[in-house]
Amino acid sequence: MIVVQTDSVAAALHQTAIFGELHDSALRELAQVCLQRNYRSRQFLWYQGDPGDYLVVIVRGSVKVTVTSPRGDEMLLVTRGPSEIVGELSVIDGGARSASVVALTPTTGIVIGRAPLIALMHRSPELLDVLLRSMGALVRRLTERATDLVFLDLAARVAKLLLREAEGLSGEQRQGALVDLGLTQTELAQMVGASRPAVNRVLQSLAARGSISIDGHEIIIKDRTALRRRAGL
Repeated sequence: MIVVQTDSVAAALHQTAIFGELHDSALRELAQVCLQRNYRSRQFLWYQGDPGDYLVVIVRGSVKVTVTSPRGDEMLLVTRGPSEIVGELSVIDGGARSASVVALTPTTGIVIGRAPLIALMHRSPELLDVLLRSMGALVRRLTERATDLVFLDLAARVAKLLLREAEGLSGEQRQGALVDLGLTQTELAQMVGASRPAVNRVLQSLAARGSISIDGHEIIIKDRTALRRRAGL
């Protein structure tokens, strides 16, 4: 790990939804105890079951969050990119990691230990409030995922995933509706709870209908209305 400059870390923390509401003095105090770490593509930040004694703010690159069954089956829960955070659940409750986190690309993260974070929460109630809202949003996402798996067919789940990923695009990307998931088709299948061949058939069907076009990992949304209709939205 690398000790980083306080000002640059504070600026990075300010860009996040959780720490962005803190006063400058609190941000600088927190930044002084942060460390920076670089991860190789496909390197684990941590494994499911590891101690949850820190969280990571993604500065550059992207990661995936996965859970593995006792039989070795894997489900991809979500991906995270710049200015997003992973590991906050275990830091809050002090439990073991409920999921593994793996770098999808070369990634730089800011590491914040549990002890200084808890100490700051006692002095800055606004941080506790934001963290609780973050936990609420996490529960809502997981509830929606479980509901989709029960009530939506595979094509609807794929269409909904593409629309959700497109919502996170920048303005320039949004105009072209370019969704570069940075995932293999196997990983994409894990996100919607299906096999790779089944997801490939759905993507090809959507492409044949003119809803999307496919070029490697890049998927261009051609007809957002049609995708929304197929997703049941």
